[in-house]
Amino acid sequence: MGESKSKKAPIKSNSAGEMDTQKVISSLKFNKSNEMTYGKSHIKIVLIGLGLIALGLLLMSGGWMPSPDVWDESIIYSTRRTVVAPIFIIAGLAVQVYAIFKD
Repeated sequence: MGESKSKKAPIKSNSAGEMDTQKVISSLKFNKSNEMTYGKSHIKIVLIGLGLIALGLLLMSGGWMPSPDVWDESIIYSTRRTVVAPIFIIAGLAVQVYAIFKD
């Protein structure tokens, strides 16, 4: 059908059929420095983001009913659970994204 054949340079081998490993290794790009990708500042920002997410989850939990026979909507659907906690969770996720893309 519409197959296109790309022409690639063949890998040359010596008479015994072995490839020249020195040339192959030298053509690869390695990060030879011992630097970490993320530094201390990135780790601090990630921990702050995780703290915000954990705080949001803690704010969303709880809410025991005073009596098992009574349903109190003000406890279940409180502003703390429906508004404040999701704001903390979303803020924590935004901080995580910032930490990943920071410099």
